[in-house]
Amino acid sequence: MTTGTQPPSSQPWLHQKGAVIQEFGTVKQFPIALSYEARMYSCQRLNKVLADTQILYGLYKKHHWIMRGATFYQLHLLLDKHAGEQLELVDTLAERVQTLGGVAVGDPRHVAEITSIPRPPDGVEEVPAMLSRLLEAHETILTEAHDAAARTVELGDDGTNDLLVSQIIRTGELQAWFLAEHLVDTPLVRS
Repeated sequence: MTTGTQPPSSQPWLHQKGAVIQEFGTVKQFPIALSYEARMYSCQRLNKVLADTQILYGLYKKHHWIMRGATFYQLHLLLDKHAGEQLELVDTLAERVQTLGGVAVGDPRHVAEITSIPRPPDGVEEVPAMLSRLLEAHETILTEAHDAAARTVELGDDGTNDLLVSQIIRTGELQAWFLAEHLVDTPLVRS
């Protein structure tokens, strides 16, 4: 007996393509008591910090894997800890963009187009160069975060300001301090 319809199937519908339902760089309206201008500005600045933070996370993991020398163990653990903290910030930043009605940058190829952090060599650098590279990336993010935080206050976006100050800036400053102390030239004490 046939009814003219196919029985249900458990076969997944593969290779689907869909229409883009929201373009990157746009914001949709949410009832969160913030103006379009404030939400658009915050999404643009947050996506910049998000792209740079994703690159910083990648640098931390790379340097964690290829660490060398007498301080290998300590730095291997420290860099992995910092990478984990940066990964948490990536998620927090992306969710804030989405909360504001925007589209968070997520594709690594798109991230590479947006970031200001220079690409490292593919090979292994000396340890001080790796740490310096991480410090420079932190400073890039901190500069962007400070500037964006100041403007979000003017626009009344307290949530974005709080995220930038209490999480991005404070975490970045603390991590930079830990890294910088590994580059201090301490004199040898001879007895």
